[in-house]
Amino acid sequence: MTRIGLISDTHGYLDEAVFEHFKNCDEVWHAGDFGVSPSISHKVRENLEEEVIDKLKNEFEDEIGVWQEKYFSKKLNKKIIFRAVYGNIDDASIREVYPEKLFFTVEKVNVFMQHIGGYPGRYSKGVKEDIIANKSKLFISGHSHILKIMYDDRLQCLHMNAGAAGKQGWHKIRTLIRFVIDGDVMKDCEVIKLVG
Repeated sequence: MTRIGLISDTHGYLDEAVFEHFKNCDEVWHAGDFGVSPSISHKVRENLEEEVIDKLKNEFEDEIGVWQEKYFSKKLNKKIIFRAVYGNIDDASIREVYPEKLFFTVEKVNVFMQHIGGYPGRYSKGVKEDIIANKSKLFISGHSHILKIMYDDRLQCLHMNAGAAGKQGWHKIRTLIRFVIDGDVMKDCEVIKLVG
């Protein structure tokens, strides 16, 4: 059994309440639009001495290194797996670390995650084909800031969009999703509203 915390569209804001809501999770997934760089970009690295880079890395880890597995593991007081894709607002330094499309398997469930992906009946270009080609049983997207959990009968695939956890955007309620994958079953799905 794998407990998962799903977050998206943080746009530079990570609510401390996320760690309380995800404290029992084994994995945390971010569906893009971090809004904050997790590392120093290539361009900066190329122009600095090694000791300056090390000093900057230490400073940046406190401020913008939150989008890394080790940060979540430290905050949750246990080893977790952090999986993510970049979103349309994310810069080159995010795109160096996280892909546009991510295909992986948790227990017996093939998962596909892409920030701009649409939803059943209105998938973005190429998404339906990727779901079919990879035999995905779970498709995760973000971008819309609209929380959706829908099953696609035609593709036999569950779709989840966690809405938006950040404060920037037109949404009025900030949301997260918590759920469980147990073998080939997805269950115990909970929608969490962030207050404030």
